Amino acid sequence: MNSTVHLSFRYTERDYVRALRAHYKSRLRLPLDIVVVAALAAIGVYLWPSWWGIASLVVSVLFLLMLVATFAVIPALAFRREAKLRDDYLLTFSPEGIHFRTAHIDSQLIPKRVFGSVGDKQAFEGLLVQYVAAIARQSA
Repeated sequence: MNSTVHLSFRYTERDYVRALRAHYKSRLRLPLDIVVVAALAAIGVYLWPSWWGIASLVVSVLFLLMLVATFAVIPALAFRREAKLRDDYLLTFSPEGIHFRTAHIDSQLIPKRVFGSVGDKQAFEGLLVQYVAAIARQSA
């Protein structure tokens, strides 16, 4: 039985944009940011004729533009700017380890020799069985 698995894929702009947006969403406090923008806008409207009202509205608009750029503009530009994201990704899983290749990378990951003992290797394989199976169930 052949226990080698070959995978080949290429990121699409849509995949990358969705992943980067999810990353930003996990790092930023989007609900709080929206509340701050709304509060600054409300203060600006309430204090409209004064200098503070105008400044509050300007800051609100600038902050809103930053949020829009972060989620709508930057992810697509980042994908288009980075050529290596458009490479073919080739992965080979075998008893010798994981071979990861692109036009810019050729790497052998997790070779057996890095495990200090048979027990370490078995513990690692146990983690793979436990967590990779859990990931597969979540995405199904």
